[in-house]
Formats: sequence, C-alpha cells, structure tokens
Amino acid sequence: MTNSQNKRAQGVADTLAGLLGDDLPVALRAYDGSHAGPVDAPAILEIRNPTAVRRLLAAPGELGLARAYVAGDIEVHGDLYEVLRLRERITAVSNRPRGWLALARLVGATGGLRRPPAPPPEEARVRGHRHSRSRDAAVIAHHYDVPGDFYRLLLGPSMTYSCALWDDPSVGLEAAQEAKYELISRKLGLAPGMRLLDVGCGWGGMAMHAARHHGVRAVGVTISAKQVELGRRRVSEAGLSDRVEIRLTDYRDVDDGPYQAISSIGMFEHVGTNHLSEYFGRMRELLAPGGRLLNHGISQPAGRHPMGRNGFIQRYVFPDGELQEIGQVVSAVQHAGLEVQHTENLRAHYALTLRAWVHNITERYQEAEILAGPGRARVWRLYLAASALGFESGEIEVHQTLAVRADHGASGMPLRPDWDLPTTSQQG
Repeated sequence: MTNSQNKRAQGVADTLAGLLGDDLPVALRAYDGSHAGPVDAPAILEIRNPTAVRRLLAAPGELGLARAYVAGDIEVHGDLYEVLRLRERITAVSNRPRGWLALARLVGATGGLRRPPAPPPEEARVRGHRHSRSRDAAVIAHHYDVPGDFYRLLLGPSMTYSCALWDDPSVGLEAAQEAKYELISRKLGLAPGMRLLDVGCGWGGMAMHAARHHGVRAVGVTISAKQVELGRRRVSEAGLSDRVEIRLTDYRDVDDGPYQAISSIGMFEHVGTNHLSEYFGRMRELLAPGGRLLNHGISQPAGRHPMGRNGFIQRYVFPDGELQEIGQVVSAVQHAGLEVQHTENLRAHYALTLRAWVHNITERYQEAEILAGPGRARVWRLYLAASALGFESGEIEVHQTLAVRADHGASGMPLRPDWDLPTTSQQG
C-alpha cells in the first residue's frame, strides 16, 4: 500500500463513530488501525476489512450489517447485545444522504463498489409460489436441516424449540420447557385414551410429554425430514413407540381425524396471512366435537409493519415467515367455526428462553461452528440475541390461544380455567 493510499484509508472507525453519534455504547476498531468509542466499553465492534463497509453501502441497514457479520467481515468482542443496540442507528445512517456520502467515501478509498459483494452462502434462495407445499418444504429444510447435535447443543436435552414457561429465571431451561408442555396439556384437558395431533411437532417433545404424563395416543407431523428421523429415534429411545407416531406430513394432508386435542407450538409463523382461514379451517375439521386447539405462535403488536422480506430474519432464518396481530388471530379462529376460550401473552417468557439459548451457544461456540459451520453458527447467535432484545422491548410477542369446537354451544369447557400450574419447584 502506498503512503497516499494508507492516508486515505485512515479513520474508518472515527468516520463511523461520527455518523453513529458521540455517546456510543460500544467501541469501534477498524482494519486500518483506527479506533473510537469508550475505552471501558462492554463490547468492541471490529470492522475487519473494507468489504464490511461495502456491504453496508450495497445493502443499507440491517441486511448489510447482518451479511457482514455472517461473512466474518465484522467481529464482535464482548457483549453482543450491546452491539445489537446499534442496529437502529446504523439503519438511520444508511437512510440519510450524509450517511450515504460518508460510506461512499470510505468505499471509494478502498477501491470502490464496482460490484456488490456476493451474499454469504447461508442466505436463503427459495423459489416457487409462496407457501406452496414444495416451497414450504424448502424453507423448512433451510432452517432445520442441520445436524441434530447442533440443536441439542443450542436447545438443551429437551430439544424444544419454542418459548418456555418460567416461574423465575433460576428454575433452568429444562424445567421451564417441561412446565410449558404441562401448561399446554392442561389447557387441552388431556386425559388417557385421547388422540392428540401435534402440528409442527419438531423433535417430538410435546407428543412424548403428552403420552408419558397424560396417557394420550399422539401423532406429530412435520415437513422436516431431519426432524422426523431424529424425532422417531427419540420416541423409540423413550420407549413410547406404541403411543407416539412422528410423520413426515404437511398439516394440510392429515386425513385421519377426529382428534380430541390439537397442539400447534411454534409452527404458526410459517402458515402465512393468506392461509389463515385454510389453516384454522383444517384444524376444525380434524377436531372432534368438544375438541380443543392450542395455537402457540409469535405475533406482532398492533400497528407494527409486517416483517420485511429483505430483512435478516427473512433472508437467513425464516424465509416466508409472517407474524400476525393477536386480534387478527382470534378473528381468524372464530371465522373458522371455533370458539376462543383464552389467550395469553408469554412475551417475557420468550425473552428469558432466548437468553438461555444464547448462553448455550456462546458457552460452546467452537463446537457449534464445527457442527453447523462458521457462517450458520453466526446466523444463529445473531438471530437469537436480536430476538431476545425484540421480545424484551415489546417489538414482538408470543401468544397461546385456546379454542374449542363448540358444536351447538356444547364446549365442555370448565366454568373457570382449571389449568393453573403449581410452581416449577413443586412439580419435581
């Protein structure tokens, strides 16, 4: 590098700090040796090469920042949560003419933006009609078809990939997940001899809990081949093969009703706004009269914009994912001929769950990289930490909605809810 080129490359960290504001919560360190921000910061955001700046200019805001992190062009040392608090500032900088000009100058000093950097290979590329069976299968494969040992590392022994139920943070993730399954079982009124359908069953956690503790015969359905393979193995190892069946089946193709109870836990985000009537209509068709449906899904507060198709979550985590406002969910349930009996917001519980998952992957990060690959491990760490902040701030929520097929007004529901759980410590 010539002296003139070196001079032009100086000050990357200072330039970015000037754009982001004087009261930076973290420190910045750049490839040209420059640094900015408090010396006692809880985290350092390292800009490792010029490509990081090119990515911010090529895809302003959240997507460019995510691409740079997933590709390893930026690194976080210390508290990832604090660095993520810069997200809104970076988006604002990218959307201001002054910010664009400053970023363009930085890019120009490092060779220009002749061609935008290629997205990391972990970015999803799905084709076909949105929410068709084939495209849904491709989306689920993108998210779930990584080694089962990676999910075990991340989620813990229960292999439960949904919001847990916490008495307090000290009870631990496994007890909190068990409490969630038990709450759902009680809301559904499960009893020996009932048939339970678990839609989007994951690795079989809810089906196994219901069979083991409530004596039901459970069918779990998922469109992830990897989940079916590991789920069946878990069922066999638990000695529940005579009571639990895991199927590679789309919920739209289930045809062996009626079931006395249906649970859908963490699958609802994949249904799609235009398919709500089809989804809840199918649930009603599969329920016996008096049967109950428990729908557990992430939602968005009223007035928030739908999840953008060009954001980090859509491109790297949940392609085609769509969040609903709980009022719309309740209306869709009732339009399908089901009677809503109860809804509950577990937003604070999901924030605790996500922080537990972030702790798991951070504590064994090198192993996570080996199992899933460096880029995929970065995707997960970023996604989980950002989601935790989203639930803590109220940007996103998660609701359990209990409904019943009350033909001719006969619901069979108790006059008052009878599913209140004892404390986790009392469950043993």
